[in-house]
Amino acid sequence: MSRDIPHRPSFAGALAAGPLVLDGGLSNQLESAGHDLSDGLWSARLLAEDPEAVVAAHLAYYRAGADVAITATYQATFEGFARRGAGREEAARLLALGVDLAREAARRAGADRPLWVAASAGPYGALLADGSEYRGRYGLTPAELERFHRPRLEALAAAGPDVLALETVPDTDEAVALLCAVRGLGVPAWLSYTVAGDRTRAGQPLDEAYALAADADEIIAVGVNCCAPEDAEGAVATAARVTGKPVVAYPNSGETWDAAAGAWTGRSSFTPERVRAWRAAGARLLGGCCRVGPDAVRRIAEGNGHRAEPGR
Repeated sequence: MSRDIPHRPSFAGALAAGPLVLDGGLSNQLESAGHDLSDGLWSARLLAEDPEAVVAAHLAYYRAGADVAITATYQATFEGFARRGAGREEAARLLALGVDLAREAARRAGADRPLWVAASAGPYGALLADGSEYRGRYGLTPAELERFHRPRLEALAAAGPDVLALETVPDTDEAVALLCAVRGLGVPAWLSYTVAGDRTRAGQPLDEAYALAADADEIIAVGVNCCAPEDAEGAVATAARVTGKPVVAYPNSGETWDAAAGAWTGRSSFTPERVRAWRAAGARLLGGCCRVGPDAVRRIAEGNGHRAEPGR
């Protein structure tokens, strides 16, 4: 169960009381500090090699006005750590450490408002580290995907996050698996798809995709992340209409990754006007994903009536 501080509402209660501000892209914040993330574990590698860097990245977002930090466990799995020689006990320790580091950042922030920790669980495609989370359809059944996800969700839940972030889900098969995998864990979760237009990345209509979570008691919010900003508003509206649940929205900056050149191209289309439109469409958790940094989160927070915390 989540380790609530005294007199603090539950995460679901806080969400019901008003919109909350999410952080931005953890990887770009780490890269901007000089860390090389070009390996299969991505930011999760720093859980073992430089945990203080992870704390600093979370702290930058809390101080920018974020209410919620998403842990550095998106690409952290038992299988991924095993490839680096870590046994199951060590892998479980590193998964739990992701939650503890975000908690430590919240402590250091010294904010005069509650701060929350969301434990990230990325899709199966994140383990493959080949971009398949943007395609889905891995050739695995929902039962096989559930067996993959359940052990690390158990490890993350045991670490006491406020909420599990089931994020960047590319298709409905994986959503079905995740909805089964979170049952009985005692920690609420949000489910967010990565989308293209009005469909999942695998091409399924979003109304059908969101309907899967409508009656799942463990899921306290649904929505969209790691997509183009221009695709978020329609997804938010669909999620709100189909499920009646609070909606989470944290798309990318709008820039495009050029794999051949190894560089981001184009310009950001992540604007305050778009954020206001997501909120108007029903979003109650607002933030950013890839290439969205503390400055953008600060603007979201200011729009939500927060002030940035001074550095300490």
